[in-house]
Amino acid sequence: MSRVTARRKMLRVTPAAWIERPDSLAVEEPLELRIDGEPLTVTMRTPGHDVDLAHGFLLSEGIVAAPGEIVSARYCAGTGADGRNTYNVLDIRLRTPTTFSPRSFLTSSSCGLCGKAALDEVRTRSRLPLPLTGPELDPAVLSDLPRRLRARQAAFDLTGGLHAAGLFTADGSTVAVREDIGRHNAVDKVLGWALRENLLPAADLVLVVSGRASFELVQKAIMAGMPVLAAVSAPSSLAVDLAADAELTLAGFVRGHTMNVYTGLHRIRRGHGRPD
Repeated sequence: MSRVTARRKMLRVTPAAWIERPDSLAVEEPLELRIDGEPLTVTMRTPGHDVDLAHGFLLSEGIVAAPGEIVSARYCAGTGADGRNTYNVLDIRLRTPTTFSPRSFLTSSSCGLCGKAALDEVRTRSRLPLPLTGPELDPAVLSDLPRRLRARQAAFDLTGGLHAAGLFTADGSTVAVREDIGRHNAVDKVLGWALRENLLPAADLVLVVSGRASFELVQKAIMAGMPVLAAVSAPSSLAVDLAADAELTLAGFVRGHTMNVYTGLHRIRRGHGRPD
């Protein structure tokens, strides 16, 4: 936890008093990913579970689809002002060498693509198929998953400044939860963990995120073969288009006992209140 949070001075201003005191903040540091010693990308993240993050990023970008495709992931000798290793440079060795170009990264280039081009690119890059059916989800269980995710956000309790992503079974059991200052990093961390545990494609798991559902997060779910994405907040229009194209179940505004299901209705169990 020591590198996840940091203490900084602040002035608390209230109608009754001004109070100087320390505050706990989420740590944000750069992580440089290298492939066989060559720079690949830099992301701003909260330190912790960096190997999971690297696996998830490479999975999301279609570079790997199985844990055996990554031989090793080791920290390089990056040093700070005090001469100590910053643990902010991670070198990944792939079993099969490959080359990259700036346009090879879908998550960084998707913002500059039109809707159809973005959908086509995900379709051609995905190597883990989504299940056509299943899992069958009880709406009451699905709507409760954000509460279960929130219960595992230890760093958020201290800072109020971290996103979370979690994997859950169809009956609501918690499989894994990761936190990060970037919501895309939190998703990469939890999907990277699943990749390392050889759980992908995850035909029977649900991905839950603490914020909104962007195109990028739907893309990551599809690349992992994850059939269900539930978000506490709203989806974007392109996220819904991509989810519909892939037949992924996308639910937004999942709060309390309600939710909006935008795509993949066939995975929601029929029951009271559901139209035929």
